[in-house]
Order: sequence, then C-alpha cells, then structure tokens
Amino acid sequence: MAEFNTPLILGDLHLKNRIIMAPLTRCRATDDRVPTPMMAEYYAQRASSGLIISEATVISEEANGYRNTPGLFTDAQVQGWKKVTEAVHAQEGLIVAQLWHVGRVSDPELLNGETPVSASAVQQAGHVSLLRPKRGYVVPRPLEIAEIKNIVEQYKNAAIRAKDAGFDGVELHAANGYLIDQFLQSKTNLREDEYGGSVENRARLLLEVIDALIEVWGAGRVGVHLAPRGDEHDMGDDAPRETFGYVMEKLGKRKIAFFFTREYLAEDSISEEMKARSGGVPYIANMRLSRADALELLASGKADAVSFGKAYIANPDLYERLLVNAPLNELQLENMIGTDVAEGYIDYPSMKNKFGSGRSTY
Repeated sequence: MAEFNTPLILGDLHLKNRIIMAPLTRCRATDDRVPTPMMAEYYAQRASSGLIISEATVISEEANGYRNTPGLFTDAQVQGWKKVTEAVHAQEGLIVAQLWHVGRVSDPELLNGETPVSASAVQQAGHVSLLRPKRGYVVPRPLEIAEIKNIVEQYKNAAIRAKDAGFDGVELHAANGYLIDQFLQSKTNLREDEYGGSVENRARLLLEVIDALIEVWGAGRVGVHLAPRGDEHDMGDDAPRETFGYVMEKLGKRKIAFFFTREYLAEDSISEEMKARSGGVPYIANMRLSRADALELLASGKADAVSFGKAYIANPDLYERLLVNAPLNELQLENMIGTDVAEGYIDYPSMKNKFGSGRSTY
C-alpha cells in the first residue's frame, strides 16, 4: 500500500516519494523571461518533494499571455534555468519543465500588437488576467496549417533547450484552456481540416507535440498535463469521456512517464477512467486535496502520486509536514504574483526554523 514516503518510478524518473510540487505561475522572471537567482532559491527550498513540475514556461515570445513568466527559447533563459536545476539537484531533487503556449488566453498588448492565435475564432469570455485597464479577451486568429507545424517545432526546440538547461524531463501543458486544450476540446475547435472535427483530428496537435518531445527526451521523461473538467478559461467539450479516453489510449501506446490532471474529487471525475484506458501510465492527482484525500488516493491505488499547488507556495517543506501531519503556514496572497521581493516567495519558514528569522534553511 503506497504512502507519502513510498518511492515511485515514473518512466525513467526515480522519485524518492509521492508528493509532487504542482506547476505554479509566479511571474517573477525578468522582462526578457530569464529565471532569476531568487527563483533558484525558491525551487531548491522545495526539492524534498518527489518531483517538481516547473511553473509554466513559454516556448516562444508569441506563446505568452502574462508578463514576466519564464521562457525556454533563448540562450539567456537556458542559463537562468540552469541555475535553478543545479540548485534543485544540489538538494537531491528532480525537476521537469512545463512547456506552454497560451493561445487565445492573451492580448495584443502582450504580443507586440499581434492578435492572439487559437484553433478557431472563438472568443473567450471574461477579462484578460493581470492587465490594466481591465479589458475583455479579443477574438483570436485561427492558426494556418503551416503555422501549426511551426509551433510543433517550437515545442521541440524548447524541449532541446530544457535538456541543455539541466532539467530531468518535460511536461506538456495541455490543460486549463491554453493552446493545446483549445485544439482538443470541441467548444473551441470548430475547424474543418485535419486538426478539427473528429476526436482523432482534435487530438492531432497534442499527439504531434508529444511525439516531438519524445524524439528529444524519450517517452520515459515526458509527461502531460490535462484538464478534463474544462472549468478554466471558458472551455468545454461535448463528450469529455470520449475525448480524454482517446487521448489516454494514444499516450498509453507511447508509454509516456505520467499524466497529471487538475480535477476535483467528485463522483463525475473521469481521471480513474483515463488511467484505466491508458494501459498503465502513472497518474498524478491534483486539485484541492486534503492530507486525508491524498492518503486515500495513494492507499487505494486510484493515483500513483499526489500534487499540491498553493500549499507548496506557503510551505517549502510541505513533504515533511505531510508526513507528520504538522500545521501549515498561511498563504500570503498579496505577494503571490509578479513582485521582485523575497516576502511571500522565499521567506516562508520551514518547521526547522519556524520560530527563527523566517528565512528557509534549505
């Protein structure tokens, strides 16, 4: 029966425990999307987790939808990330890079005046995150076939740079209403070409990118992040069990390292079905898990590992705290996103120095 401290093999990744640090956008890179020394300290503090999945990292400048998120498309970004991976490895941790293209979840202000792209010209409801003055999303421009092929190459090149930066693998961000998800789900994909219509066509881009990542890393160091609920960024699918079941069958045949879903624990959850249809691809569960929830998922075998997001922001030693059921630090919301100060980022106390200066001892 698996517990928090039970080792786990995900493809070619050998994890010391089953607690995963979820990808967490903090918008703390430079204006040129270069990771900073403070980011290296932040990740190293959390290296006792079995695996760190990096914050979402854009594959090109035109892939971005937020200021100061990191990238993996320039030499300077590679050097910045190298300091992060070296810091994590010095603490005997593992870290994979989450590769990201936001698609329509952007704005011309962030794209040098260009229109955001997507599968189809389907406007997203709501308002653009973090931009002022407040404004709604624009109608995106549908990608042409040649542009889609170029984006696949951008993912491949980012994967090569991730290897140069010293990561242990990559995860494709195919969730939460970003570009890959926009092609996959029927609400946002109204295409009538080889990338639209049937589930086989809508899943084509996801699988082409996965194949490109496997070409660089091997299947045992490639994961995928999926969101079958479609509850972020105005998403939805007419038949999610069919869509995501098909995807998992194809990923299972490729024998990827893991899949990760952001999904509530609910009766209508389809993650167990996805796991069953994958033919054995390990499953990382995520989304509002309590300690008891996480233990039950591991003990029952419903999940192979469990992931935490906001709890990892506030608790650099979350793994150790979960082991002994220790109290957790309170999350400081005011400094979660986009500042260049240590407060609310690298100053959360560990249990070792709870009553000390407030700075981590990692």
